[in-house]
Amino acid sequence: MKVPKKTMSLCPRCKKHTEFTISIYKKGKKRTLAEGQRRYERKKRGYGSQPKEVFRKNAKVNKKTTPLLTCSECGYKKYGRPQKVKKYEIITN
Repeated sequence: MKVPKKTMSLCPRCKKHTEFTISIYKKGKKRTLAEGQRRYERKKRGYGSQPKEVFRKNAKVNKKTTPLLTCSECGYKKYGRPQKVKKYEIITN
């Protein structure tokens, strides 16, 4: 799917329609000391290792891609609608 680099959208901070630049949202680094991660590591230790089976059938080709919109005036960031596409390509106008 081809998406333009810039689009007009409503900015809740500016309270008007401004130009937004589109980029793809990427997940941040996992926190190793988070409670859920520590519990998972503790469960993995010892005999039997993985608490759940690891899914190995790569059935899905399309991944959900979330666009990240940034206001050109104030720098406010908001998420666009996530879409299931094989390829999410940002093109310059």
